[in-house]
Amino acid sequence: MIINRKLTDIIKQSKKSVLLLGPRQTGKSTLIKSLKPDLSINLARESTFLEFASNPNSLDEQILSMKPKTAFIDEVQRLPSLLNTVQALIDESHGGLKFYLTGSSARKLRRGRANLLPGRILSLELGPLTTEELGEKFDLSRALSEGTLPGIVTEPDTAERERILRSYAGTYLQEEVQAEALTKDLPGFARFLRFCAASSGQYLDLSRLAAEAQVKRASAIRFCEILEDTLIAFRCEAFAKSERRRLIQHPRLFFFDNGALNGILGNFKVSEDRRGMLFEHFVTTQVYHTAKSLGGSARISNYRTEHGAELDLIVEHPNGELVAVECKSGHTVTSSDMQGFKSFATFFNKPHRKIVIYGGATARRIEDVEILPCEEGLRAVFASSITS
Repeated sequence: MIINRKLTDIIKQSKKSVLLLGPRQTGKSTLIKSLKPDLSINLARESTFLEFASNPNSLDEQILSMKPKTAFIDEVQRLPSLLNTVQALIDESHGGLKFYLTGSSARKLRRGRANLLPGRILSLELGPLTTEELGEKFDLSRALSEGTLPGIVTEPDTAERERILRSYAGTYLQEEVQAEALTKDLPGFARFLRFCAASSGQYLDLSRLAAEAQVKRASAIRFCEILEDTLIAFRCEAFAKSERRRLIQHPRLFFFDNGALNGILGNFKVSEDRRGMLFEHFVTTQVYHTAKSLGGSARISNYRTEHGAELDLIVEHPNGELVAVECKSGHTVTSSDMQGFKSFATFFNKPHRKIVIYGGATARRIEDVEILPCEEGLRAVFASSITS
């Protein structure tokens, strides 16, 4: 099964070289290989890594020998110093050589003082498949339970899908965190990872997470940074009119995919007590990844007042359009569910679109609020971006 990724056209059309980051198993290598680069270098292979690590001239030699127009370097975060050579080769080619660079850790690149090629490279992020990419293949029940990682969507056997997802945490800890020496306290990080997964979607409370994982608060802060830098989790900041106000309010932390989250928790059941959380988690991650698949220019936050009025998502588009979103996993939505919209309308006091994304199958309206099924609602949030 071949599923086209929205970022493919952006990468094809870019005149600049591309740095494509994303969590493991999101299909970065598959996407770049579909572009048929002239030269491919996989630093995940130990022999290739050792060759390039021991001989700084290896890349120069291969480029000089093969004279490619496009070159692919996979897992570039394993050798951040290689980016200095990439920059020199880009400059010397005067536009005749385009690099595709992929990696799963922005942290290793930054901490390795990597040259991130400012002005010379387009940085993009690839997540799990979006509902727009899945089209008719989208199955909400499966997505809530197993997420939308490409290898999971295309795997026909349920037991194998769950096995892969259950092993995701172990693979991540071994190949990403331990192998790249992101922390010396692997047992503490493993505990933190699981407690963090259990509170995914909640407002971030590092003191509580530190106590539950039995680590120091300073360690919890560092561990949370690792999760974000390796793109396993992302923050949904609080909406406010001023930047200063945004910075002092607590964000919510979300894991990047429902399947990976459920695999870490060891629970794939969409029971009644979990459905609301999983539905909101799925919608939020889909909005986040859809924004990234369109180039990442939309800003995503949440709204909450001290009096308890809430909206799950506020999506600010670069064209100035703002969409307020509420998630309801049930099949019914009533006027009593509109209080968050009324509070936000008073606070924001500017025109904006109001959407409830719910678990039902029929689109309707309550006053000026659109009530839309999941797939249709997600499409509506980005309607202006997709059609422009």
